[in-house]
Amino acid sequence: MINLNFSKYLTILFVSIMSYTPNTIIAQNIVPQSSTMSILGTSNVHDWEIKVGKINGELGTTNSKQINTLVIKIPVLSLKSGKSIMDGKTYDAFDAKKNPTITFQLIEASQTKLMDKDAEILLTGNLTMAGETKKISFKTIGKITKSGDYQLKGSAPVKMTDFKIKPPTAFFGSMTTGDAVTVKFDVTFKG
Repeated sequence: MINLNFSKYLTILFVSIMSYTPNTIIAQNIVPQSSTMSILGTSNVHDWEIKVGKINGELGTTNSKQINTLVIKIPVLSLKSGKSIMDGKTYDAFDAKKNPTITFQLIEASQTKLMDKDAEILLTGNLTMAGETKKISFKTIGKITKSGDYQLKGSAPVKMTDFKIKPPTAFFGSMTTGDAVTVKFDVTFKG
């Protein structure tokens, strides 16, 4: 009789523990119309900007609004400067046919709780461009918007040569781009 009650108690306890999951992942997808991203760089002639035309991604949070996953995917061919020669040089530098996607995969986030007010978050993850993957860290501002969506805003410095990308040149080498670029983003995920 005691063993039967103890066994029943253990079963109820086990089921209760399994059904209580405070770290359940809740996934949110990017809201394209509310998200922008661009790449800013320099050359020996003028500064330049390339806009990202298409951003795919997913943010995973727990029930307590802790970020635990983040994946961003950008088709290389969605990068547009408004100048066809520059776009072509960009696609060549990425070897877009062989490496059609730029990907960021979160490893960890330092201040992971999203709130109604701005929270500074240090994101660390693997960035893959032109077939090379490197670990990068950058600061972002995260918050929950009035509509209940999740917003991440900030910038990340990147060196092209860290990813074995040769900075593009034009006009027989008379125009050269700088190695350092800044990826600026304002990305919203449906809450």
